[in-house]
Amino acid sequence: MHDVFTELSIIIAIGTGVSLIMRILRQPLIIGHILTGILVGPSVFALVESAETIQIFSKIGIALLLFIIGLGLNPKVVKEVGKVAALGGILQIGFTALFGWAAATLLGMTKTEAVLLAVALSFSSTIIILKLLSDKKEQSRLYGKITVGILLVQDVVATVSLLFVTSQGAESGFSLLQLMLLAGKGIAISIPIFVIGNKVLPKMHNLIAGSQEFLFLFAIGWGFGCAALFQAVGFSIEIGALLAGISLAGLPYTQEISSRLRPLRDFFVVVFFINLGAQLSFSNLLVTLPVVIISTLIVIIVKPVVVMITMGMLGYTKRTSFKVAITLGQISEFSLVLGTIALAKGRVSEDFVSILTLVALITIAISTYMIMYSDSLYASLERHLSLFERAKARYEQKESRKHYELVLFGYQRGGHEFIKVFKSLKKRFVVIDYDPEVIDMLENAELDYIYGDATDVELLEEIGLDHSKMVVSTITDHETNKFLVELINKVNPHSVVIMHADNVSQAAELYELGASYVMMPHYIGSEKIGAFIRKSGFNKSEFRKFREKHLAYLQSHYAFQERTQE
Repeated sequence: MHDVFTELSIIIAIGTGVSLIMRILRQPLIIGHILTGILVGPSVFALVESAETIQIFSKIGIALLLFIIGLGLNPKVVKEVGKVAALGGILQIGFTALFGWAAATLLGMTKTEAVLLAVALSFSSTIIILKLLSDKKEQSRLYGKITVGILLVQDVVATVSLLFVTSQGAESGFSLLQLMLLAGKGIAISIPIFVIGNKVLPKMHNLIAGSQEFLFLFAIGWGFGCAALFQAVGFSIEIGALLAGISLAGLPYTQEISSRLRPLRDFFVVVFFINLGAQLSFSNLLVTLPVVIISTLIVIIVKPVVVMITMGMLGYTKRTSFKVAITLGQISEFSLVLGTIALAKGRVSEDFVSILTLVALITIAISTYMIMYSDSLYASLERHLSLFERAKARYEQKESRKHYELVLFGYQRGGHEFIKVFKSLKKRFVVIDYDPEVIDMLENAELDYIYGDATDVELLEEIGLDHSKMVVSTITDHETNKFLVELINKVNPHSVVIMHADNVSQAAELYELGASYVMMPHYIGSEKIGAFIRKSGFNKSEFRKFREKHLAYLQSHYAFQERTQE
C-alpha cells in the first residue's frame, strides 16, 4: 500500500522509461503514455490504487489543454468555420451512428447496446486530437480550426447524450424540458463570461499583466473557474475550459498566458494518457473481436469519408478535407464514460464496455500515427482523393499560415523609428513587447503586436521567424539578444538580423554569433540604421559591407581602450 505521492512517483518513473524507449524508436509519445497506463493498470502490474486522485489530475490536464487551445481561437474563427463545423459535425455524427447501429444490429446486440454503440462511435477524442495538433503547432491552421469546431459540436451532442443516459431508469425519464433547461443554463453562463472577457478585462490588462505571478494565477483561476461552472450545470469540463479560453482570446497577453501554462499542461496531460491506459481492459477478447473489428473500420473509414464528402461539397480542398477527416478517426474518452454509466445502470453487459475499451485503444493508436504523419499519408493518397474536391475549391488560400516579413522585438528604445521604416517599405510587420504600457500604445496606433517573451520558442515558431526577411531587436538584455541571434541563424540563416548592444564586448559577441549588424548608442542610432534599411532593403550583402565597417571601428576602438588601460 503506497501513499498518493509514492504511487504517482512510481507511475511517472515508469512513464519516463517507456517514453525514452518510444523516443529511441521514434514513436509518438502519446502511445508510450497509454502503454504506461496499461502497464501500471489492472491488466499488468496493478499499481494504480489511488484511482480517484489520478483521475483528478487527468481532469486538470484536460482543462489546461482545452483552455490553452481556446486562447488561440479568436471568436472571429467561429464565424470563419462555423458553417462547415456545424454541418460537418452533425452529418458525421449522424452517418457514423447510422452505420454503427446497423452493424451492431446485424451482429445480434440488443437495441439499447446497438444505440449506445452507435452514439459512442460517432464521437472523437477531444484531448487526443488537440494534444497532437498542439504538438504539431497546427491548431491555428485552417484544418485545425475546423477540427476544433467539429469537436465543439460533438461535445454539445455528447452532453445531451449523457443527460439522456443518466436519466434512464429515473421516474421522470428524459424530457425536452431538461434539454431546454440545460441550453438555458449554458447561455446564461456564457453571456457574462464573454462580456467580462471582451469588455471588462481589456480595461484591466495593465493591472493583470503588470505582474507575471498574478497573470499566471489569474489564468488558472479563470480557466478552472469557468470549467467548474459549466460542469456544475451539466456540461463537460472540455466545453467550459474551451469557452473560457475563447473568451480571453482577444486580450493582448494571451500568448504570455499560453507560454506560462504549457509546462503545467504537459505534466497533467501525461497523467491523463496514463490514466486512460490504466482503464483499458482485455477481458473476453475473442468473444468481442468481430464487433471490435467492424467498429474500428467504421471509425477509421466511414467517419473520415463522411467528413471529406461534406467538406468537398462546401468547397474545401482535398488536402484540408483529408487532414480534418483523419484527425477525427478515433473514439472519445467520453465514449468509455458513456459505456461505464450504462453498465452501472444495468443497461449493457460487461462485454459491451470491453468492446468500447478495445476500439478506443486501437483507434487512438492508429489515428495518432495518421495525424503525426498526415502530410506523408496525403502525398501517397493524393491522386485518389480528387473525388472529394470540387473543380474549383474556394478555400485553398486559407490554408497558409500568417507570416511576418519584418519582426521588431522591443519598442521603447528607438522602435518607433523602425516602425516608420517598415511602413515605408509596405511590408507586413509585427512588434513583440513585454510591457503592458507599450502594448496599449501599439493597440491605440492599430499596429500588429504580440505581448510575450522574446525567449519563448513556441511564440517565435507561431510568428514564423523561419520566413522573416528581417529581425530587429532593440532589447537591452544581452542574453536575450544572444538567444535570438543563435535561433534565427539556425532556423533562417538568410534573414537580416539587427541587434542592440551596450558596449564593445557585447557587440563583438553578437557579431561572432552571426548578427548582420549591431547597433551601439555611441556609434549609430536607430535613425541612421533606418535610413540604411530604406536604401539597402533586405540585401544581406550590403549589410555585410556595413558590418565590416563597424567591425573595423570596434577593433580600433577596442585597441584604443587597451592602450589607455596600460
